Amino acid sequence: MKRFLPWIIFAIAAGSIAVNWLPPKTAKNDIDLTKFGKIPVLVGGRVKPLDTVARNSLLIIHGKQELRLEGGRRLSAMQWLTDVLFNAPVADQYPVFVVQNSEVLGLFGWEQSDRKYFSFAEFMPFLRQIDEQGGQSDKLEAVQRSAYQSGILNLRNGLALYQRLKNSIQPEGAQNFAAELQAFVKSVPGAAKAAREREMGENFDKAKLNDVAEVIQKYERLSEMAYVLAVPPVEKNGDWRAVGDNLLRSVGTGEIHPIVSEYAIIGDAYRANDPSLFNQHVNLMANWFAKEQPKATQRASFEFLFNRVQPFSQSMALYVLGFLLACFSWLGWSRVLNRSAFYLLLLALAIHTFGLVSRMYLQERPPVTNLYSSAIFIGWGAVIVSLILERIFRDGIGAACAGAIGFITLIIAHHLAGSGDTLEMLQAVLDTNIWLATHVVAITTGYSAMFLAGMLAIIYVVRGVFTGSLKKQTADSLARMTYGVVCFATLFSFVGTVLGGIWADQSWGRFWGWDPKENGAVLIVLWCAIILHARWGGFIRQRGLMIMAIFGNVVTSFSWFGVNMLGVGLHSYGFMQKAFPWLVGFMVSQLALMLIAAMPLERWRSFCAAQVSSRGEQPQISSALSAGQTPVQ
Repeated sequence: MKRFLPWIIFAIAAGSIAVNWLPPKTAKNDIDLTKFGKIPVLVGGRVKPLDTVARNSLLIIHGKQELRLEGGRRLSAMQWLTDVLFNAPVADQYPVFVVQNSEVLGLFGWEQSDRKYFSFAEFMPFLRQIDEQGGQSDKLEAVQRSAYQSGILNLRNGLALYQRLKNSIQPEGAQNFAAELQAFVKSVPGAAKAAREREMGENFDKAKLNDVAEVIQKYERLSEMAYVLAVPPVEKNGDWRAVGDNLLRSVGTGEIHPIVSEYAIIGDAYRANDPSLFNQHVNLMANWFAKEQPKATQRASFEFLFNRVQPFSQSMALYVLGFLLACFSWLGWSRVLNRSAFYLLLLALAIHTFGLVSRMYLQERPPVTNLYSSAIFIGWGAVIVSLILERIFRDGIGAACAGAIGFITLIIAHHLAGSGDTLEMLQAVLDTNIWLATHVVAITTGYSAMFLAGMLAIIYVVRGVFTGSLKKQTADSLARMTYGVVCFATLFSFVGTVLGGIWADQSWGRFWGWDPKENGAVLIVLWCAIILHARWGGFIRQRGLMIMAIFGNVVTSFSWFGVNMLGVGLHSYGFMQKAFPWLVGFMVSQLALMLIAAMPLERWRSFCAAQVSSRGEQPQISSALSAGQTPVQ
């Protein structure tokens, strides 16, 4: 049974993952939101499916990609967006906006309670106040805003996004939009004739002219408010346009884009709760895109699959399970549990790789373009190196590191995704060329290695101080792994820093400018060099190597995150107030571990366990730490 246990665990995990990859089924008489969610649109300079727009918008406004209503009912992001687009009176009642600050609630005369979600309808009487207060807060730098100012600004931005979504496809409050469009097209020639007669000083039909002018004003507002550009170009290299913009252009051409007409019918069918008509025209729209915009259709369909599968969430679950199995292997059944953990982590890495490559395909960029993608890549690189170490040493340490780092970095990425689209266009300052691609990949690989070295050192300290499991062989293995990984980190950090200077020279006209991010990169290189020289010179030995590797986590986290929070420099893209306490807490925890590691050996449980088991002979842990490998001198 033990022999086949790893394969049984792997098969169960793979089977549970495979279920999520199966395409969802829509009942025959239900509205097909799955196919509707695959329709491509342009938002933020990138073509994406409506499903992505729904998920990102709900995440920005609500903080989650799913809406829970009273009575336990759950609303998917796509269902919520469809209501917002086509049935605003219903969507206005959904408790989607988050307000937790008591001062913000006090602005509306509300008392703070356990309730933190509110609907658009509740805020409607206060929209002007919110806009004024939010506008004042927006003038301040992020570091200068109080909790109230940040809260009111976030609320204003959420309400603005919501109103733009409501006016993206059709005017808010439209009832029979398809009939309205037909009437508009028919009335344009008569209005044009009346306009010409007025210019010539002849009698003209003022009513016809006024009716069309009123509709044009409505479509101008629709064009200005639109968040989604839903109308694809007819010509090959044309631009995507908002529905309102296309309707304004139809005044001159007399033709409405077929996609606009399809959206109108789909919206009317949705409000009328007519699944047959809705699905029929969604199919017609999908077929039109497949014929006229095949590339956009393919990419939108793939991104829909990527959204539904959520590879990084699946990887997180497998990383946790692999980490636990690796830890349990130190208590017993070491060979069986080690193999089980290794196979699970290979599966997690495969899914992690799929997610990483998918992002590269969708964004058409290198793997690292922002903080979110850097967390994805750092975890991926660290997992690969950890599994290589596990394959060499087969002691569960590499597997434990892979599971821990993979999970932690993906959790960090998950929290960095709260701002919306993680596949956003590159910052304007980041001129794309070969040096950028090689620089960010090399430097983040160095981050991966430094965090892995720090994780190995943490395992050394935790097992040595708090358990009796740190034997001489294990301690030696950890020391060799940490030393090798630090060498690896030194190489990639140095190469990545030099490549960054070459890129800066081409993009900004100078190789080095003492920018905070540049200084942070140099700190990593210098700390790696200090560790290696201290080891070579005999100033530190085994325990000293581990303490310095743990401090490497502090240096690397500051270079990766801290400099972005300073709010200065060409590499700074915004102060993240929510992340700052976590960064400080992480640094403090690493300093605390260093102090624990510096305790006298007599206080280490592994040292005491070795003394008891040796019965007067040289303790195993003592020889590991002292015989040629003593603590810091």
